Amino acid sequence: MTPTDSIDALIDGLTDWRGATLASLRKAILEADPDIIEEWKWMGSPVWSCDGNMVVGNAHKDKVKLTFSHGASLPDPDKLFNNGFGGKVWRSIDVFEGVTIDPPALKNLVRSAVAYNQAKKKKKADAASRAKKTKEV
Repeated sequence: MTPTDSIDALIDGLTDWRGATLASLRKAILEADPDIIEEWKWMGSPVWSCDGNMVVGNAHKDKVKLTFSHGASLPDPDKLFNNGFGGKVWRSIDVFEGVTIDPPALKNLVRSAVAYNQAKKKKKADAASRAKKTKEV
């Protein structure tokens, strides 16, 4: 079963509001950037990544949670983050029944996560290149 199949099965198994909510959040995440891939990690969690993990989605009893791996480093002009402020790395969006998340705002946040991962990857590649040149001299 592919990660996409596993996420489909998870959503299909959530027969209440959480399935529809997770499906709409997933749609916005995937529409944010064509290079985003879906993964299935950590014993059953949907993960969306692009040059590294970006967002983990989980359905809890009373909410759907999107956890951004580097959320503390991301701009959040639309104030979507509503949890995780005590930590230095991640931030999350807890979506409760009856609450909707503005798709364009979520897409902008996801695009920020993509840009963050790409900058981090470039910085790491640049450092490796400098280290290689130092060894050659």
